[in-house]
Amino acid sequence: MTPPRASSPKKAASKRKVPARRAVVIGGGISGLASAALLARDGFSVTVLEQRKALGGRAGSWEQDGFRFDTGPSWYLMPEVFDHFFQLLGTSADAELDLVKLDPGYRVYSEGHDEPIDLRADREANIALFESVEPGAGAKIRKYLASAEDTYAMAIRRFLYTSFQDLRKLAAPDVLRRLPKLARLLIEPLSTFAESAVKDRRLWQVLGYPAVFLGTSPYAAPSMYHLMSHLDLADGVLYPKGGITEVISAVERVARREGASIIAGAKVERIVVEDGHVTGVVHRDRRGVQHTAPADLVVSAADLRHTELQLLDKEHRTYPAAHWQKRDPGPSAVLVYLGIDGPTPGLLHHTLVFTEDWKANFGAIFGADRHVPDPASIYVCAPSETDSTVAPPGSSNLFILVPLPADLSIGKGGIDGAGDYEVERIADRAIDVVAERAGVPDLRDRIRVRRTIGPRDFADDYNAWNGSMLGPAHTLKQSAFFREKNASRKVEGLYYAGASTIPGIGLPMCLISAEVLIKRIHGDTSTEPLPTPLGAERTVPQERAATV
Repeated sequence: MTPPRASSPKKAASKRKVPARRAVVIGGGISGLASAALLARDGFSVTVLEQRKALGGRAGSWEQDGFRFDTGPSWYLMPEVFDHFFQLLGTSADAELDLVKLDPGYRVYSEGHDEPIDLRADREANIALFESVEPGAGAKIRKYLASAEDTYAMAIRRFLYTSFQDLRKLAAPDVLRRLPKLARLLIEPLSTFAESAVKDRRLWQVLGYPAVFLGTSPYAAPSMYHLMSHLDLADGVLYPKGGITEVISAVERVARREGASIIAGAKVERIVVEDGHVTGVVHRDRRGVQHTAPADLVVSAADLRHTELQLLDKEHRTYPAAHWQKRDPGPSAVLVYLGIDGPTPGLLHHTLVFTEDWKANFGAIFGADRHVPDPASIYVCAPSETDSTVAPPGSSNLFILVPLPADLSIGKGGIDGAGDYEVERIADRAIDVVAERAGVPDLRDRIRVRRTIGPRDFADDYNAWNGSMLGPAHTLKQSAFFREKNASRKVEGLYYAGASTIPGIGLPMCLISAEVLIKRIHGDTSTEPLPTPLGAERTVPQERAATV
């Protein structure tokens, strides 16, 4: 997209008589806030409607008794994506966030092995680690990571920052040269590709687990996604001091700086369509009073299935009910937030605990007969190992994630064990696993704060399809140009952003979705990230940012 040239003073004066195009963004998660910031930068008058009292969506925050928890995402990967987004708005990640590199990046416990494996902060250290665990694996993982880096770079250039409106753009020389390799990477599952590099089960699990970040199984994810190993084994893992909630605050800050108005407690009920074009969004405020926000353009950053089936009349749906019957909502989870007296010495900031039988574990979550896996592989985040601000002195802050099928019958969570029976049972089992691995046999007795979240909470709080934790799974049929597009085919002026649409799930992908939105609006079919800053020559009206 080429920014328009700066207007002459005379022309600028005449343009001020024309009202800015009005954009309404549904959802105040990271994709909604990022979309609002870029739209405002692009000259729109922007209003964000968020149904909850707090912003951030799944990437929220919760505090009790001096403990502060990120309620969702906790990994900061793809740092260049965050920095590029901020550069579009004339700033940088370094200016907006206090980032530290974790070393070790994370710890892995594997069932059947008492000693963990600690993954380091750089490529060479991890190559040496693989060699120490499995003689000969060092050379193989070096080749694997070189392939991951090449595939990641190509994905950034060709597959992530595009709306896929013009598939001819994918026939670039760098893509054509890699066609034989790409064919294999699309057809072969990640599990098989990883097993060709290493034989030791612990190392294979390190290469296969990133599929969970994609809402799927290593047995179903295309091996194209081995690119994820470049992010944690070569780039390293960063942490924004204060937690992921600081990322949300930074994106909100730049959105307001650009002039976006953000209204919390606004429950959207309907997208108004007249003569095939959006004209507004009906919502209720905290008092239950109904309002209509007029709009020339609407961006739904809410769950796409909810948007299509609940906010649009039947004749305006691009993706009707039958469409979703053939799609995979991705996994759900039970989340456990624990404030603990004393240390948890066996845990790092990020710790993964893997079961031995992964086929059974992932089969329970993603297979034909879906049920709660037991034992289950779990993820534990202990940010108090890095950040003293998230727990009182001498205490530990733990976040436990147990991946599960997207099944609303598992129920809701609660505070101090008040959640539904199955949710609390799953939480108790996970706490016992953590107690064993952390070397804290009296962990239950040390709990000062406890809260759980279950699949029903994801549905109730975020309108998530079947209580999905992340969004639609990244299987082959739900990735890249097979994923739901970011514009309605039935309604002019209606666009989508966030995890349900291209390019996919995760905080970096949601930021990219906001940029792809801008490209779509301008008919920009290029595949590369936009030049920074966005619209450098454009004079953007700075409207007063309202807080309601």
